[in-house]
Amino acid sequence: MTETGKIQVGEDSPGDRDILVRDILRLKSNEIFSIDPEDLLPTAVSLMVENGIGSLMVVSEKEPVGQVTFHEILSALHQHNGDIKLVKVRGVMKRNIAYGNPSHSMRYVKSLMIDREIRYLPIVDNDELIGIMSFRDIARAALNLANHENSMLKKYIKNWPEDD
Repeated sequence: MTETGKIQVGEDSPGDRDILVRDILRLKSNEIFSIDPEDLLPTAVSLMVENGIGSLMVVSEKEPVGQVTFHEILSALHQHNGDIKLVKVRGVMKRNIAYGNPSHSMRYVKSLMIDREIRYLPIVDNDELIGIMSFRDIARAALNLANHENSMLKKYIKNWPEDD
């Protein structure tokens, strides 16, 4: 890992045919939802439910300081016997977050997310948070690629030259 300001970015050497994170981000909305670390968890739950998202970046004074996902919220529910009304985001957020880069390959990001058990990977370009990539985004891109390759193979086979 290299350090870019406060943000860690992994190393990757994508090949010519690899799908890049920037390509996947083009297929989705890049709206980033955030919450203050001093906000209460019910506020985080409301934001996530109302926007159909599974994670929030925790931002203090315009700087990302963590991330909270449905996993941390469920853990807090369990830990507090279902009563999270007074639990602050700061108390449950993930602090040491891995970040992706638009030039990373889908292959690299999949491995990173599996190895580090990351469900939502923030993507940073020049120290600016530009999107959040989920496993669903990766699955959608992989399906699109498979469908495209299948279509190309069918066209190739349809135009297969006959032997003399």
